[in-house]
Amino acid sequence: MIIANVNVNGIRAAQRKGFGQWLARVQPDAVLLQEVRAPEEIARELVGPDYCTWINPSAIAGRAGVAVAVKNGMRVAEVRMGLATDTEKRAGVTKPAGTEAQVATEKLLEEKRSEDSAHVPSHQNVCTQEDESRGLTPPVRIVSDEVPVDTGRWLEVDLPDALGEGCGVTLISAYLHSGQASDGQKMAAKYAHLERVSKRLAELSQPATRPLEHVLVAGDFNIVHTQADITNWKGNHNKTAGVLDAEIAYLDQWFDGLGFVDVQRALTGDEHIAYTWWSNRGKAFDNNVGWRIDYQIADSDLAHLARSGRVDRAQSYAQRWSDHAPLVVSYEP
Repeated sequence: MIIANVNVNGIRAAQRKGFGQWLARVQPDAVLLQEVRAPEEIARELVGPDYCTWINPSAIAGRAGVAVAVKNGMRVAEVRMGLATDTEKRAGVTKPAGTEAQVATEKLLEEKRSEDSAHVPSHQNVCTQEDESRGLTPPVRIVSDEVPVDTGRWLEVDLPDALGEGCGVTLISAYLHSGQASDGQKMAAKYAHLERVSKRLAELSQPATRPLEHVLVAGDFNIVHTQADITNWKGNHNKTAGVLDAEIAYLDQWFDGLGFVDVQRALTGDEHIAYTWWSNRGKAFDNNVGWRIDYQIADSDLAHLARSGRVDRAQSYAQRWSDHAPLVVSYEP
């Protein structure tokens, strides 16, 4: 199974610049997108008819937005949008199949709290474009207590047969706050969101509380982990958001405390490895002055099934379709 993730920095702009050609060439079984920044129907159309796509948009127009797209015919058990502060709230409510997720914040919150939304019958869970048109999509649960700035940053999709019959993977597309070291309010929002992420990861780290056998969280974490993940460590360490010790401590907790594995790092070892993001300032891309802030992190058993990985860095600045490059990993049971 080939799984790719990339921050598209606006899917409409990415499509104009070559996202569709990349997707057609690589043909991943699943692709997890961040910073979609488009309404649900537009994003689905741009991903294309070969995939069944779910979007968790931000309640703030033009911000964030995450997506998970899986090849048509893959069985999908359930979709969950957002992060909650506790398990009961995380259960959320079920959104009727075929309705739009891109609605005004007030209407969205009202919809989330509704007790009357119906489940899609459990046998109607193989998602294809025809299924979507007929409304036969899996149940979608929406968390009800996210603040607007946290919306459009977390989306879980359960694939019960991803690695073979009965060998399931929960795919999670995550877009964590970038923050700004000089802005206390933005950093407070980032740390509050990281706390929510940590609580959910703690649940997912335990086989007894996982929806399926395996879990993979992929996306733009906006944090480097070690000096090997950024060109200019000295100039940014404890000065720039994404390179603060307090942020890095969360990654330490997820890897060392909860047992998640940084799949790209596990495949390559401790040496300097490919970056996934470059600033648009100066000639950062041309000189490969970059950061590794896009990850695939998995439970240890799934990480052991990773056979190969790469970063699809564009050959030139002019050929980029995002300021990030896709991370592509192949898993085989």
